[in-house]
Amino acid sequence: MTIETYRDAWGIPHLRASSTLELARAQGRVSALDRAWQLEVERHRSQGTSAAFLGAGALSWDVLARRARLDDTARRCFAALERRDPETADWVRAYTDGVNEGLPAGARRAPEFTRTGLTPAPWQPWTPLGVWLATHLLFAGFPAKLWRERAIRHLGPDAVGLFATDGPGTAGSNGWLVSGARTATGHALIAGDPHRFIEDPGVYQQIHLACPEFDVVGLAVPGVPGIAHFGHTGTVAWAITNAMADYQDLYRERLRRTGAGVQALGPDGHWHRAARHTETVRIAGEPPVEIEVIETARGPVIAGGPEGLQGRITASADDDESGPGAGEDTALALRYPPRVTEDLGFSALLPLLRARTVQDVDRALDAWAEPVNVVQAADTGGGTLHRVAGRVPVRAAANRLHPVPAWQPGHDWHGWQETPYAPLEDGIAVMANQRGLATPLGVEFAPPHRADRIRTLLDTRRTWTADGMPVIHTDTHLASAAPLLDHLAALDGLTPAAARLRDRLLAWNRRMDADSTDAAAHAAVRGAVVRHLAAHPVFAPLAEPPACPEVLLPWLALVPRIGYALEHLLRAEELYGIDRPAAVRAALEEVAAQPRSGTWSDTHRLAPWRALPYPETRQDPEPGLAGDHDCVLCTSAVPGLTDRAARGPAARYVWDLADRADSRWVVPFGADGVPGAAHHRDQLPLWLKGELVPVVTDWTLLTSEPAEETR
Repeated sequence: MTIETYRDAWGIPHLRASSTLELARAQGRVSALDRAWQLEVERHRSQGTSAAFLGAGALSWDVLARRARLDDTARRCFAALERRDPETADWVRAYTDGVNEGLPAGARRAPEFTRTGLTPAPWQPWTPLGVWLATHLLFAGFPAKLWRERAIRHLGPDAVGLFATDGPGTAGSNGWLVSGARTATGHALIAGDPHRFIEDPGVYQQIHLACPEFDVVGLAVPGVPGIAHFGHTGTVAWAITNAMADYQDLYRERLRRTGAGVQALGPDGHWHRAARHTETVRIAGEPPVEIEVIETARGPVIAGGPEGLQGRITASADDDESGPGAGEDTALALRYPPRVTEDLGFSALLPLLRARTVQDVDRALDAWAEPVNVVQAADTGGGTLHRVAGRVPVRAAANRLHPVPAWQPGHDWHGWQETPYAPLEDGIAVMANQRGLATPLGVEFAPPHRADRIRTLLDTRRTWTADGMPVIHTDTHLASAAPLLDHLAALDGLTPAAARLRDRLLAWNRRMDADSTDAAAHAAVRGAVVRHLAAHPVFAPLAEPPACPEVLLPWLALVPRIGYALEHLLRAEELYGIDRPAAVRAALEEVAAQPRSGTWSDTHRLAPWRALPYPETRQDPEPGLAGDHDCVLCTSAVPGLTDRAARGPAARYVWDLADRADSRWVVPFGADGVPGAAHHRDQLPLWLKGELVPVVTDWTLLTSEPAEETR
């Protein structure tokens, strides 16, 4: 059998093999050659061993990964996959075989291995499942339950609605489906961009996979076989966004030590033995840390223990308090679907590759587990699909809002929610994490601005082509500016400088363009308003750092929460007695007294995450950006904290069902994960300008690498 590897002008791998298993092996091998460092970082993160070479900064994640039992869950899910779906298990194993073949050569290319002294280690068959788990553990934002618990305690239950917007750590996306009735070719177009933390190397890998059974292009997750989220088989294409569903629960546990170990108080009023062991976490340059790993009938304990979250003794067993904040010194257990079902949904991956119609995609997605997504699909026969895919447990409403008491009845899971479907409206479906199709499944959703703007832009013409889609990808209109501008318009008695700034902002076109000084001025005033509100005494208890793992703190930080919910807070009829006009006035006067003369992109710069930062000799400034959190061009600053954008479009795509060769895509950096390589950052200039790379499907237009004979 032969595996053929080709590259296009952008270094994107195009793989052809004589069987599905050989193709999986080829995908694993080329991923290791191109992204060995990224793959090994992800493997270690899934195992909770990354601090051993990255240092103390990675310790909090490693402790969470171990206490959440990610590696053990991956092992269990793979063992179950072998029983339920041996074909997919063999396919995953072939992928890891390929990774192991490619890692030595890939590691020789990547300088990070030398800098850290890390030696690649063999991937196990369950490692891709662990990578998937680690990538998506925080995707549903379960730490927001801790924020809501604190907000309810200090501000009252209405705070849930005031702050119910996509928060600091939320992943999102734009996606839109235009049916053939609204295109020049008579065939559908699917376009969009996933919004994630921008990483270098990127979280998505452009790839082309072909064998006798299928021929698919798409965006793969490095370390995971197949093409899960965004793909085009030639006759059917699909794409996803975060459904914003709530499918993970936090339980406050009451634990006690006994001579035999640890016990947890159950909802039946009895103490039950919890699983317990210790593990040692190694840290580069520091002594190792021993941690206690506990699991109750609800799930793994991710914070606290028998001595409580802050080392104090927990509430007594006969304490019946059960509201938010009660039993504050108890431990926290996390219940998440794969730990319960031993199923990560990998049985959907091969059927997706083999899909030929939207019905095939629909059937494949019935096996999807997590993350819970809104999916759009279209085929060459005119079929379309708009649905939610994934598992959301049926349980009490309180479970969705905040941690619930494990010792109280009524918080069990009882099966799974039905996944909603929706039709197209006037030949269009738009998904941008807003309330809509998935509303019954979640709590916090994105404001409707991105979705409304996309639909407005699509309605500016009746017929669309693939070439027209970048104008939507790159739109910078900021509808969420309206409440602040309304407050500014109502001010009087301003100093001359503040009045001039106010008038300038009221005349602004509300576009967060890179070269706009008005956009920069708006961001400065907005940030000052956020800081003034956050400094009000009513919010003081929420400014105190809570007792929880460090890795969860971004979801609980006060300033980002106020920044993202600012339009809600400014529009609310009343806000805890805060004089909002006074806060806006003070912010405007503050900025007017020290005016900024630069453009938005001077401070709104890309802030990509790298597991190992570049050496100081390579600290070149990252590029300036257009867009903002609520723009279609969603490059997320954190108002009141920073203008820098750590989150943004992790890829852009246009799938054309008339001719796959007319499809387009781009990623923030490039196909190669090796710093300094020709294709490491060659797509960045296009990404910055909103341009796309052609999807090449003609093998004669590709450059072949030496053929590999299977051993």
